[in-house]
Amino acid sequence: MVNSKPNLDRVFGALADPTRRAILTRLNRGEATVGELAEPFDMSMPAITKHLNVLQQAGLIHRRRDGRMKRCSLNPEGVEAARAWLADYLVESDAARRP
Repeated sequence: MVNSKPNLDRVFGALADPTRRAILTRLNRGEATVGELAEPFDMSMPAITKHLNVLQQAGLIHRRRDGRMKRCSLNPEGVEAARAWLADYLVESDAARRP
């Protein structure tokens, strides 16, 4: 079962990989099939699937079956969790630097 609530450790772990960041960048433009996401990478379909599993477990993407195709889309809640944490961190960091 996939946890729909983003876990920050999983989110940032998923974001640490350049392939997964590239997949998220592509999904930011809109929904895509697994095959479309795999096209730009020189890796096997099982390797792409592993990356997608990490992104889904982190709550960063949704996957759904459409007939024989699997479609992926960005999960705004997962991305927002990372953005909110970074925004809070930057505010605290800026406040700590002020005299």
